[in-house]
Amino acid sequence: MDVLAMLKTSLHVTNSCGNTQMTTNERLRDALLRHGLDLDQVGKATGVDPKTVERWITKGRLPYPRHRHAIASMVRESENYLWPDAIAPERKAEIAQSEVVKVYPRRQAVPVELWERLFSTAEHHIEALFFSGMFLVDNPTIVKVLRTKAEEGVKIRVLGGDPNSRAVARRSEEEGIGKGALAGKVRNAWAYFKPLDGLPNVAIRTHGTTLYNSIYRFDDDMLVNTHVYGFMAGHAPVIHLRRLSGGELFETYSESFESVWNAGKPMKW
Repeated sequence: MDVLAMLKTSLHVTNSCGNTQMTTNERLRDALLRHGLDLDQVGKATGVDPKTVERWITKGRLPYPRHRHAIASMVRESENYLWPDAIAPERKAEIAQSEVVKVYPRRQAVPVELWERLFSTAEHHIEALFFSGMFLVDNPTIVKVLRTKAEEGVKIRVLGGDPNSRAVARRSEEEGIGKGALAGKVRNAWAYFKPLDGLPNVAIRTHGTTLYNSIYRFDDDMLVNTHVYGFMAGHAPVIHLRRLSGGELFETYSESFESVWNAGKPMKW
């Protein structure tokens, strides 16, 4: 049995043993398994014995800061996600401030060059959560870039609004553009995204949730378009975030995306 298989077996046994499950670091376990990393590889990268790595996982032991940073980099997760209690609240607040690259007073103020650069330079993940995303397809190159990125192996997840949902109708009314106006924009936008359907590395879902923010993630960069009652999304502020290992602001919006994604439904064209 190889080390990775042993890791899976060890964790399975640990998880079935009463109170021990409460101390198991499931996030670290999952991150290592997703990246195909075994105890020896992590031990070599951090300069510790594989048994120590196993205790970090199965017993929830807290690694030293330098080890946490090394592991977080290996699995492309934040320290705060892997070890939520490791960083003091005061320090988390300081890091959160550093995660904010820039705040734009409205989405229309975000330079087109920034959108294009983030789309074109993403190497691992592109994720988008919105109702219509019509402003994206107004740029004829974006869908082409998404197709190219998917062919290069970038994982793309598009999560757009269900035009028949109550949430879309309510948002349309709140923006003051009429009950059915936003639903029409949503349908139009989906027509542009349809050529991406079925491509390898592309997943598309719809949602009918209350959309507090539109979220656009490009690896470790994220643009969060806040939603303000009475304003169209294009007139609302955008926060540019860059993920830091010990931060939680980026992670908060990332987890929000996951929650909506898990509640979403496959797109029916």
